[in-house]
Amino acid sequence: QVQLVESGGGLVQAGGSLRLSCGASGRTFINYVMGWFRQAPGKEREFVARITWTGGLTSYADSVKGRFFISRDNAKNTVYLQMNSLKPEDTAVYYCAAGRMGFSTYEYWGQGTQVTVSS
Repeated sequence: QVQLVESGGGLVQAGGSLRLSCGASGRTFINYVMGWFRQAPGKEREFVARITWTGGLTSYADSVKGRFFISRDNAKNTVYLQMNSLKPEDTAVYYCAAGRMGFSTYEYWGQGTQVTVSS
């Protein structure tokens, strides 16, 4: 059915960049919000960024504003997270999610991809 598959994680030095991808399939995402979340060891999962599928309106957590940029390619059913000026505290498992607009919860989640930033 609906699948979200993240890719692009890896090991990068502080100050470097990574681009995460989330391939979405199984349904149309009109009226959906696509989001990125992350979870570091011993910490709660936190919101990183989101984008509306149709209008492309974006929102970011304060901790990543100016460094991370979310985008989507509707033709490819893919959501991206461009991460620049990475810091060690950005180290986490990053998850792609999709939720219906107007609701506080996300219906679909990917398996996660590890991002490790070394100092």
